[in-house]
Amino acid sequence: MTKTSLPKTVADIVAETLYAHGVRSAFGVPGGEVVAFLDALVTSGISFNLARHETSAAIMASGASAVSRNPELLVTTLGPGLANAVNGIADAMQERVPLIVISGVVDHAIRSRYTHQVIDHAQLLRPIVKSSFEVEAESAAFVVARAIAIATAEPMGPVHLDLSPATATSTPANQSVLLPAQNLQTAVADDDPVVRGVETILGNSTRPLIIAGMGCVQDVAGVPLLQVAELLGAPVITTYKAKGVIDEFHPLAMGGAGLSPLADDLLVRLARKADLILLAGYDPIEVRPGWMDFADPATVLLEIGKNPPDHGMHHASLRINSSPRAFLDALSQRLQPKETWKSNEPAETKETLRQLFSTKQKWGPHAIIEELNGVASANSIVTVDSGAHRILLSQKWTSRRPLSLLQSAGFCTMNAALPLAIGAKVADPSKRVVAVMGDGGLEMGIGELATVRDLKLPLTVIVFQDRSLALIALKQQTAGFQPLGVDLGETDFAAVARGFGGHGVNVETMDDFRNALEAAAGHQGFSLIACRFDATAYQGAF
Repeated sequence: MTKTSLPKTVADIVAETLYAHGVRSAFGVPGGEVVAFLDALVTSGISFNLARHETSAAIMASGASAVSRNPELLVTTLGPGLANAVNGIADAMQERVPLIVISGVVDHAIRSRYTHQVIDHAQLLRPIVKSSFEVEAESAAFVVARAIAIATAEPMGPVHLDLSPATATSTPANQSVLLPAQNLQTAVADDDPVVRGVETILGNSTRPLIIAGMGCVQDVAGVPLLQVAELLGAPVITTYKAKGVIDEFHPLAMGGAGLSPLADDLLVRLARKADLILLAGYDPIEVRPGWMDFADPATVLLEIGKNPPDHGMHHASLRINSSPRAFLDALSQRLQPKETWKSNEPAETKETLRQLFSTKQKWGPHAIIEELNGVASANSIVTVDSGAHRILLSQKWTSRRPLSLLQSAGFCTMNAALPLAIGAKVADPSKRVVAVMGDGGLEMGIGELATVRDLKLPLTVIVFQDRSLALIALKQQTAGFQPLGVDLGETDFAAVARGFGGHGVNVETMDDFRNALEAAAGHQGFSLIACRFDATAYQGAF
């Protein structure tokens, strides 16, 4: 008898419901408590991708979700497996990722007597998930559909499900698999009184400014955002994760903000000269205290977003609870072109930013980023790890489209670039994916090079090897402290890459880097390019 002719188990129902709701990839480390579920996943059409650590697996799922725009899945065993994933699940919470977490759990029959590897999963995850449920036999499809609905509701975030082995293998009388509801979004009419009111407010502005956040990217609001910006002549600042929501070669695109003191000083100064600031899908979880109360008290602060604010970073004069795309589209139908910013401050600010972050040395982090930016195609995705290199790259990088630069910008966890790259490549093998990492970040999760090898992913990993936790060292220096706990020994990353079955090379000149980057594009397996330079190259860089 084939499996398809047998009654569905709960594991089958859970897996098929996940598939029906768009989940295509699962990442994790298996344990005995989830073996039946893993088998059901593969049968349903969801690939299971073995990671080397559960936190990395969670971030892989985040990378896949960014590309697929669907919820994706983390699978862990009970106890230490789920506990290992806490950092990755917390990252998903702060990065607004619709992550579904399914963990094994001890069977009901022995739960009150057994203590080995037993912890309260729901209590452990309470601060970092939107909800936590246990899957029961007769309601399995319903609880999975509910979990996905909660995870994908704004603000998106992770939802946890416990699934015991006995429940997973049981065959309930209710064999239904729930299909997703058809969600219809109504448009905001251009004659809506709120739209007309905002039109009047904008019409009175002579120095309008737009700050766009990840909400605009998630809502696919780039086209109407650009239309409104062009009609108003309003410069557009983005958060790091919203880079590319409008093409950054556009004259109104001011680039990303939120971490670099050099950039933020200029951009906040520009914001304080604005008489109206339109916040579109902007969530200040990505920015630092320098953006607290960034506007002049007399400035009109107009906020458009789906989510009620859960911060005290600024106070909007007027808040519109709406899809950014729908509202901006309606607004663009009413606005008339106008000439603003006659003093030309936005263009001057943009030119000053360009000069501040220009490449002045033939070798070092500036030159490496500039070369990579020059060869990245429209089909490329770059991921970047936390550290000094991320701040510099996020300022120098020119994004032509949204979600072409992936990073942990709300939680800012280390060791994010490689897992994000793995998830992105799994979700869309047609993209060229490049992970940019610091040596500290790579050493934290170096085992995932084995994941890249086993999944046969032709990734390119670029390591900024400055033998230091450079960002922390800079902060120690700025505060007048001695450098403690920031020096790293020199790992031969090229040899490590070869040991993991990839191509590895250490480079110390631009010619060698350029040649290695070109060669990497033709390799079947993964390539690692370790770029060696001194950490002093970051002095005054951002």
